[in-house]
Amino acid sequence: MRGVQIFSGNSHPGLADTICERLGTSPAKADLGKFANGETSVNIGTSVRNQDVYIIQSGSSKINDSVMELLIMISACKGGSSKSITAVMPYFPYSRQSKKKSHRGAITARMLANLLSIAGVDHVITMDLHASQMQGFFGKPVDNLFAEPFIARWIRMNVDGWKDAVVVSKNAGGTKRVTSLADTLKLNFGIVTTDRRRPKVPMTMSDSTVFFDAMDEERLPKDQQPFELHLHSSNPPPPIPEEPETANAAAALLRPETPPAARRPSELEAAYEYTDHRVRDVVTGRLVQGQLVDDDYHPDSGSQSDSTTPGAGGSSSKSAENTEAVPDHMFNSMISNASSVPPDHALGGSFDAVESDDEASVAGRYEDEKTITLVGEVRDRPVFIVDDMIDKSGSWIAAAETVVKRGGARKVYCIATHGLFGADSLDQLEECPSIDHIVVTNTFPISPSMLKRSKKLIVIDVSTLLAESIRRHHYGESVSALFHLND
Repeated sequence: MRGVQIFSGNSHPGLADTICERLGTSPAKADLGKFANGETSVNIGTSVRNQDVYIIQSGSSKINDSVMELLIMISACKGGSSKSITAVMPYFPYSRQSKKKSHRGAITARMLANLLSIAGVDHVITMDLHASQMQGFFGKPVDNLFAEPFIARWIRMNVDGWKDAVVVSKNAGGTKRVTSLADTLKLNFGIVTTDRRRPKVPMTMSDSTVFFDAMDEERLPKDQQPFELHLHSSNPPPPIPEEPETANAAAALLRPETPPAARRPSELEAAYEYTDHRVRDVVTGRLVQGQLVDDDYHPDSGSQSDSTTPGAGGSSSKSAENTEAVPDHMFNSMISNASSVPPDHALGGSFDAVESDDEASVAGRYEDEKTITLVGEVRDRPVFIVDDMIDKSGSWIAAAETVVKRGGARKVYCIATHGLFGADSLDQLEECPSIDHIVVTNTFPISPSMLKRSKKLIVIDVSTLLAESIRRHHYGESVSALFHLND
């Protein structure tokens, strides 16, 4: 292509070489290095005057070096009188920090977008942003490409019996991505969610009972009662009969009851036959320190009979806690709401399911115990657990063990666009017997040693999509066709 210069950063040179090969060109010369004090050095080795410049720089394990290198390359090309500068960022750094998580938190993704604009970028091409609304952070056009067509094509060509499979989201925040892939493949979908386990209240009906009738009939002190004017007459009028609807409305105001659909079913209700057969597709389990354990697992007990060794048991296991007396429905609901621990969110509002995932946690800590729930029928079916990235392994292993040991799934495929694989996460996923394959794209660099030691890892090449987006952008053609590729 004439009038085009494609530069490659040090983050992912292999992807840049593949893109240039598909475009029939080679990466432009640029000397990238560091000074003795660690500062990044960039020297553009070719003329970029009146040229369309494309800089391919994805995230990497040295994320801050990659960001600074990209900013300096943009500034250098801007100073070289380039016609336009497009940053091709398959994995956008700091994409998980796209909103405040505390009062004094920073929206780092927006700050990076501002830095790119100040450096002189004119266009941004990225893939599968963690939050699609991040495109509003930029004052320049953004093309957010999707790897879903390539993932769907790989599934059709390499998975036996994929038409009977189920696409599963491992958190509530990824349901939109999962339902999109399920619609493309015309498959059913499910969800795995984790929630903080509510503590048991050591209280029985014989110990303490709250009588709402007594609370309603209790009168205020005399000095706090409202002023009432009483008129006396020799012939008082007959009392007006109260209409039934008015009486029911007044009773509803005095004694508000929890509607049946708004409260959790009690243990007594769970012991009987379900009235709605769809409820049978809901399977629950226990997560202790990030591990799926038996229902009767007791961490404080040292006896073997209490199942002290963590492991996944059958869903019909009976907990010793079930022998406690159960209060009535209204009292159980009130105690449950009062004893539940509020979510750790300083900004309040609805609980964010994405932040409950261990991949979005900075500290990487586990709650003492959580309840994991599987919604959907996966028995004897392949399962595709889908998310936008794989960083830590905790939530992936928990979801895989839940669908296999509790749901009875036949095979599990962990599928993501960006394979970050922080720390020893790939080795942990490799050792998990419930996971059969790990499928990612090459938007994030994966070292050859990591590829060699993993037998489950499969990498899908998306350089064709990125190369076609560069070609269409250079010639002024529509890029929207790349958002809905026909397989």
